[in-house]
Amino acid sequence: MSSKLEQLQSMLAPVIEALGYQCWGIEFQSQGRHSLLRIYIDHADGVLVEDCEKVSRQISGVLDVEDPISAEYTLEVSSPGMDRPLFTIEQFLLHIGEQVKIKLRTPFDGRRNFQGLLRGVEDQDVVVLMEDHEYLLPIDSIDKANIIPSFD
Repeated sequence: MSSKLEQLQSMLAPVIEALGYQCWGIEFQSQGRHSLLRIYIDHADGVLVEDCEKVSRQISGVLDVEDPISAEYTLEVSSPGMDRPLFTIEQFLLHIGEQVKIKLRTPFDGRRNFQGLLRGVEDQDVVVLMEDHEYLLPIDSIDKANIIPSFD
């Protein structure tokens, strides 16, 4: 996790939790003059648009005071949804047995994209079964990971 993401996480997660929500994850995409700060919130009862608005208002106030992002940016507060992104080892552990899609920052075994069954976690590696082969992917190498929704 980058230092900017760590700074945002430590600043915003307590605010989100104080409102009664879980801070599922934070993405910050710096795109020149216009960046995107996306915050995923979760709740046992689900997340409605009103919940996102409530968290957005509170977070906007904190960001205005603390001013951690110097460039222009768009703030987006969202539910993780059915294809929820996975950010932490704990989140991977919650979804063992589900199909996942993982993109690495740098190639591993000649590839960056992996799609298969999430078999588990070993130390700091995510175990994915793909085409009868298990891959141990270091969590620090994962750029993006999502659940593949099942509609069975």
